[in-house]
Amino acid sequence: MEHTITLRIDGAEHELSVDTRTTLLDALRERIGNTSPKKGCDHGQCGSCTVLLDGRRHLTCLALAVAYDGTEVVTAAGLAGDGQGGSDGTEGALHPVQQAFITHDGFQCGYCTPGQVCSVVGMLEEAGRGHPSHVTADLEAETELDDAEIRERLSGNLCRCGAYAGILDAVREVAGRGTAGR
Repeated sequence: MEHTITLRIDGAEHELSVDTRTTLLDALRERIGNTSPKKGCDHGQCGSCTVLLDGRRHLTCLALAVAYDGTEVVTAAGLAGDGQGGSDGTEGALHPVQQAFITHDGFQCGYCTPGQVCSVVGMLEEAGRGHPSHVTADLEAETELDDAEIRERLSGNLCRCGAYAGILDAVREVAGRGTAGR
């Protein structure tokens, strides 16, 4: 059964007809041609397909496209044009998280990087709103993004190359903690 949906992807509106069993990942990659989210495990275990849906991080391989009709989808490719830009504020400049990944060599083959970047952006927003994780020590205090918090919050994103040290350094920089304490 086909259903027509509208998705706003990286600032552009797309109307498409999809089978009701089509995942959001397949709609993005195969129907729209946005290959930023990657198909890794296709079981919600690796995080390579992570995007931001209405500002919150989600695994697209587990999401049915029809359930997200009218949703704002931001992929790692769309983060550069989100208005945050680089330090000079230019449109199309890298998002601060993307730049930190480059600066700290937070990638090797790059396959997981788009999902990692979206997950970090979503995680920083969640922490900023005070959402606790499983390792948050004091639920009443402001969330401190120490290494244990960062690792727990990003545990759903796997890197087969083992670029975790660079990813952690990148998150520390963007969170304002520097790279000390490694």
